[in-house]
Amino acid sequence: MKYRFRQSSMAAVLVVIGGAWAAEALAAQDFLFRRPSITLGARIGYAIPRADSEIFDFTREELTVEKNDFNAVALAADLGIRLSDRIDLALGVGYENSQIDSESREFIGTDDLPILQTTDFSRVPFTVGLKAYLTERGRRISDLAWIPGKFAPFVGGGVGFMWYEFEQEGEFVDYETLDIFYDYFSSSDGSLLGYVTAGFDYSLGLRWILTAEARYSWASADMGGSFIGFDSIDLNGLRAAFGFSVRL
Repeated sequence: MKYRFRQSSMAAVLVVIGGAWAAEALAAQDFLFRRPSITLGARIGYAIPRADSEIFDFTREELTVEKNDFNAVALAADLGIRLSDRIDLALGVGYENSQIDSESREFIGTDDLPILQTTDFSRVPFTVGLKAYLTERGRRISDLAWIPGKFAPFVGGGVGFMWYEFEQEGEFVDYETLDIFYDYFSSSDGSLLGYVTAGFDYSLGLRWILTAEARYSWASADMGGSFIGFDSIDLNGLRAAFGFSVRL
C-alpha cells in the first residue's frame, strides 16, 4: 500500500513538474491566445501630387514654383478589421500639406525688391477598401494559441473622399495696370477618389508590426472661391509611408 502511495505521489509530482515546465515553455512561445481581429496603425511618409491641371500650370508660369515643390510630408492613420485569414476591411484617413514661398517670375517691385507670396496646398483623404495578404499572417497551434508570421506582403484598393484646400496669399501684379497689390485667394472642395496600394507588414513581436506602403490615388475636384473659371484641380498622386501598427 505504501509503495502504491509513493508511486502515485511520484506520478503527481512528475505531472506537476511537467505541467510547470510545459507552462513555462508555452509562456516562452511567441503566441497570442486568440487570432487578432483588429489592427490600429499610424504612418509617416512622403506625398508626390501629380499637380497637372490648369491652376498648377498657372502657378508655375507666374511664380517661382516648380512641380516638386508641391511634394509634402504625409501623415496617415488606419483601422483594419479582419474579415478572413487573408482579407482586411481597411478604413483610413490622411493629411498632406505643402507650403511654398515664391516670387513673381516676370516682375519686381518699384523698390527693386521681389514680389513675394505663399502658396498652400492641402489634401485630406478618407478611404475605405480591402487589403489582401499574399501569404499567411500567422498560424494556429491550438484552439487557443496563434503565432504571428514574420513577413506578410499585401495589395489592396478602395474608394473614398478627398478634401482639398488651395490658397495663395501675398503680393500680386495687376497685369492691366501693373500695380502691385496684396490679397488672399482660396478654393476648397471635395471629390470622390479611388486608390490602389501595395506594401508589407513585418512583425516586431506579438502585438507590434512595422508597416511600409505605397499608395496611388485618383481624384479631381472643382475650383471655386477666388479661382472660379479654372478647370478642375488635379488631386491625383503617390504616397509612400511607413510606421507601426498594433494587433488587438
